[in-house]
Amino acid sequence: MKVSPWNYIPTLYLAEGFPYIIINTVSVLLYGALGYSNEKITWWTGWLYLPWVIKMFWSPIIDARSTKRRWLLAAQTVLSVVLLALTGLICFYAVITAQADMSFFTLSLIGFFIGAFVSATLDIATDGYYLLALTPQEQGYFVGIRTIFYRIAMILGSGLLVSATGYLAKNVAPVPYNWAIFFGVLGLFFAGCALYHRTVLPLPESDKPAQVTQTRAWKESFSEYFTQSNILYILLFILLYRFGEALLEKIVPLFLLKPASQGALGISMQDYGLIKGTLGLGAIISGNLLGGWLLGKFGFKKCIWPFAVALVLPNIFYVYMAAAKPGLATVAVLLTLENFGYGLAMMALTVFIMYVSQGTYKTSHYAISTGIMALGMMVPSMISGKMQSTLGYENFFWAAFLISLITFAIIPLSFKIKAINNSLTK
Repeated sequence: MKVSPWNYIPTLYLAEGFPYIIINTVSVLLYGALGYSNEKITWWTGWLYLPWVIKMFWSPIIDARSTKRRWLLAAQTVLSVVLLALTGLICFYAVITAQADMSFFTLSLIGFFIGAFVSATLDIATDGYYLLALTPQEQGYFVGIRTIFYRIAMILGSGLLVSATGYLAKNVAPVPYNWAIFFGVLGLFFAGCALYHRTVLPLPESDKPAQVTQTRAWKESFSEYFTQSNILYILLFILLYRFGEALLEKIVPLFLLKPASQGALGISMQDYGLIKGTLGLGAIISGNLLGGWLLGKFGFKKCIWPFAVALVLPNIFYVYMAAAKPGLATVAVLLTLENFGYGLAMMALTVFIMYVSQGTYKTSHYAISTGIMALGMMVPSMISGKMQSTLGYENFFWAAFLISLITFAIIPLSFKIKAINNSLTK
């Protein structure tokens, strides 16, 4: 009996979305709450993108060995172990406090790094399983569903769960015990995911190792991807489409949460998480749904320009907030508008990557594309802390906004790509 994709696609993409946001955003919140400098936080957590950048180099191994189903189940299990280990480390740090400052940062960063490698592997296996377990018609239907649940995980991970962590710090468990509870809950969540998916995931006949050696799989997948027509335009679009957002990604939560005495807004973690997890969640899902519908109705060429405006324009909001220091209600409205624009814009990039990741090694090609996208996020995020500490918040946000205009410069390149013209334009 065929298992409905509704039984596993939502949970698969919840499980795929949580680790990314925990490792790349919640780690920033954790270190910010513990008093580390913006420059140190952004530089070292910027390296956590590296596994997503280089996952393209081990994705052929996942193609050539075992099944995608086994890979994703193993990855979910290991993530549970990593998160529970971080829980224990935070509790240990809480006991010995400042005496473990440097060792805690180093050990926790190693834990996040291991989690990042496992999470990148989970991405490869989950996206590959999606392409094998669903028919082409189902893939088209569920592309919006999987994106929504991936975004739900990201918003919940950096939103409602963070808000609950802020509440715990005020009323139940002081810093850093509140963070131990956060990671402990997520560790148990992943243990439950692994058990559930082991039971419910179907066994597609096509989910089996590629009938080639690992070396041949690696060579053929890279050769096929990088020799496709207009590859330079593809690389530039994926690298630069989100460049401005990448500069802001790690600085924005620090700007919102750090004290006003440091030039930031000083919003409580509870309020920040509540805004992200309610208004932000609704806005990003609405953006994803509307973006998918508009792309289907009007095509890529007609949608990409307004979608790019929706991605870039909200960057100017942070210039205003840094200068005016508005109240919480205004901040909530601006963050909601930003999330809506992000939801629109990311649908275009998601569909773009899907259609340039074709051929015999679809799983590997998708991994290569998303790895290139991660590189486009990694480098700007690493330098953002140094830029902010040098320029101050307001001037940094001006610089980020002006740099983000590069998005408009690379859009015309996408119109020259054959796969896009054949599949997405009208």
